[in-house]
Amino acid sequence: MAFDIEMIKKVYKKYPEAIKSARKATGKPLTLSEKILYTHLWNGNAEQAFTRGEDYVDFGPDRVAMQDATAQMALLQFMQAGKSKAAVPSTAHADHLILAKLGADKDLQASLNANNEVFNFLSSVCNKYGIGFWKPGAGIIHQVVLENYAFPGGMMIGTDSHTVNAGGLGMVAIGVGGADAVDVMAGMPWELKFPKLIGVKLTGKLNGWTAPKDVILKVAGILTVKGGTGYIVEYFGEGAESLSCTGKGTICNMGAEIGATTSTFGYDESMERYLRATDRDDVADAANEIKKYLTGDAEVYANPENFFDQVIEINLSELTPHLNGPFTPDLATPVAEMNKKATENDWPLDVEWALIGSCTNSSYEDLTRAASIVQDAVNKGIKPKAILGINPGSEQVRYTAERDGILDTFNKFASTRIFTNACGPCIGQWDREGAEKKEKNSIVHSFNRNFAKRADGNPNTHAFVASPEIVATVAISGRLDFNPITDTLTNENGAEVKLAEPTGFELPPNGFDVEDNGYQAPAEDGSNIEVVVNPESNRLQLLTPFNAWNGENILGAKLLIKAKGKCTTDHISMAGPWLRYRGHLNNISNNCLIGAVNAFGEKTNAVVNQINGEIDEVPNVARAYKAAGITSIVVGDHNYGEGSSREHAAMEPRHLGVIAVIVKSFARIHETNLKKQGMLALTFVHESDYDLVQEDDTFSFIDLADFSEEKQITLESAHADGTTDFIKLNHTYNQQQIDWFKAGSALNLIKQESK
Repeated sequence: MAFDIEMIKKVYKKYPEAIKSARKATGKPLTLSEKILYTHLWNGNAEQAFTRGEDYVDFGPDRVAMQDATAQMALLQFMQAGKSKAAVPSTAHADHLILAKLGADKDLQASLNANNEVFNFLSSVCNKYGIGFWKPGAGIIHQVVLENYAFPGGMMIGTDSHTVNAGGLGMVAIGVGGADAVDVMAGMPWELKFPKLIGVKLTGKLNGWTAPKDVILKVAGILTVKGGTGYIVEYFGEGAESLSCTGKGTICNMGAEIGATTSTFGYDESMERYLRATDRDDVADAANEIKKYLTGDAEVYANPENFFDQVIEINLSELTPHLNGPFTPDLATPVAEMNKKATENDWPLDVEWALIGSCTNSSYEDLTRAASIVQDAVNKGIKPKAILGINPGSEQVRYTAERDGILDTFNKFASTRIFTNACGPCIGQWDREGAEKKEKNSIVHSFNRNFAKRADGNPNTHAFVASPEIVATVAISGRLDFNPITDTLTNENGAEVKLAEPTGFELPPNGFDVEDNGYQAPAEDGSNIEVVVNPESNRLQLLTPFNAWNGENILGAKLLIKAKGKCTTDHISMAGPWLRYRGHLNNISNNCLIGAVNAFGEKTNAVVNQINGEIDEVPNVARAYKAAGITSIVVGDHNYGEGSSREHAAMEPRHLGVIAVIVKSFARIHETNLKKQGMLALTFVHESDYDLVQEDDTFSFIDLADFSEEKQITLESAHADGTTDFIKLNHTYNQQQIDWFKAGSALNLIKQESK
């Protein structure tokens, strides 16, 4: 039986009447995305149509999911909210803090030893507040959610950008910051600007070497890393129905890399098969009773250009394998063109590591198809040229794969390393031998994110994203430009051989199995459970509320940094070794913006302290300004805050005295995170005004006292030469968000309102 089946049935009971009301309010047939959104309105059935991309709307998500790196801060905030229990079904998953190095057995124990304090904290908080806890080794959050909690037509939020993976089971699942999660767990509405819609029509059927991953690699190439911002991407068509449920999840998962609010698919037979295979017959039966409501209306899919803001069509039969990268997940290259492109750009063609897994490509199907390639190479006498690393998605997947001999197949390559059921290299938790030498090299992985230094900390590692199938072939060939469709390999006998096309199983023929899935159910009554945080700890720190705004104009601010070019949440708050401080705001603030490129001098972690004129590290300068009572600002480029949902990228500058972030454009989650933490998230009316900002300027927000909806803010930029520029700034704050700013943070407002 499924978790929370009564909640699911309650949601389904709402559907017929809610959709009837939505059709009446909008006066048109509905997409799947609209059906889910309108069914989850906080105030009940729709009485009006909402304008996409304009109207802020309150929603009531069905559940919340948190991973251990973000759960620490989310739960520290929830502890301040004054609630005795999470208001909706919620879970926390220990998957990010497990270092990959030697292999699962040794790595898991080492991580338990190193992170015991944090894991115990998460376990006790979850136990106290009625939150399910998935222990270290249980699996990667998004795979575990897909296996246990996701359901067609549901809405969930999660404190990780790849929460969108649950779209593979027909959900609207959205990555958020911890403060958003706190809202929902505290029983409050969750606010979202009503998304625009991109429809992706899939025709034909995948064949040969092409995999679901190639669909999203292609889409990323079309839309770029910011092309999905503010949109839900809805896939439909015969091609969509031909994909497996986990294949759909892969596509939705990487939708985070195009900035999409989320991605989703309509309920179909593949989802039903997956639900039944994962022991959720009751969910499948309930979904079947309302299946016509769990996909877009036929009129929508017949004439998508009339119902979506943008339509893309991809013929799966013509799609070919892709590699995306390096350094950005939207640089899409068909494998057949890689040699030419790599040579032109001086990308290393020899590959040292090939990595399969992560939350997006660690399903049973992924592993079986990759294993078939390995077995074929063994049969043909071909030895691998690169090291193959495997991260199973969950203990259920790992156990079943071991039972069925799949892991044994991978281990026929002597260099294979089976890592823990955890994120590992995908989140920078990889102790890669030799990475400290910072040598130029290439790796290939099925992980979605490939920013500089992401996987191994080496800025010269060129990381390319591909399907598990292509990753396996690269491990065998050792070449970035190897095309299994056309190229041959030389075996041990000197013969030229071709690899056979991959084969695999959508689901285990003998069903899934597991001895211990790693789940800890919370106490029925947590009132007597005490959560202890050692005040001397360097890993955990109870939060102190941010100061409220005094209602006056902010004058005399200094520039902390003017970031040039790509500035992701990895640049603002690095992962890797810094993950250990995710529960200690002051300590982790020592990584604040150390990866951002300073427009003045074009170096990282080197800015001028305007108090003494000396060049220093960014966090040190921020702390100096704060100690001197000087407010600071950050200026950035396009799509600022791209990537992870980590709210630390907002909390750290807030903690260090930054009051405003002014950029050409924001990534969605980061903009919201800034607002939640009581900061000003502002954009240049004229992008060229970015160039007016000088290193030694003094800034004043001269009309902030009149802060209100849709009213521009004026920034006075006083230059050292005595001249002054007045820069107009836009914002997207509504009244509730302005109230967050006034209170000092959204959490402060929750506490005020709960008194």
